[in-house]
Amino acid sequence: MDPMLLSAIEGNIASVGFGLAALGPGIGLGILVGKTAEAQARQPELRSQLQTTMLIGAGFVEFLALLAIVFGFVLTFI
Repeated sequence: MDPMLLSAIEGNIASVGFGLAALGPGIGLGILVGKTAEAQARQPELRSQLQTTMLIGAGFVEFLALLAIVFGFVLTFI
C-alpha cells in the first residue's frame, strides 16, 4: 500500500478520534453546570462558593476539550 495513503488514513482516523474525545468534556460541562444549579437551588447561601468552584472546574473541562481538538489537528497534519 502507498505510504502517503496510509499516512492520510491514519491522520483522518486521529482527527475523528480526537473530535470524538471533545464530546466527553462537553457532556461533563453540562453535568457540572446542572449539578451546580441544583446545589444553588438547595442552598442559596453558598452560591458564591459553588459558582467559584464551578468556574474553576469549567476552565479545566474547556482546556481538555481544546487540547483534544488541537491535538487532532496537529496529528492530522504531521
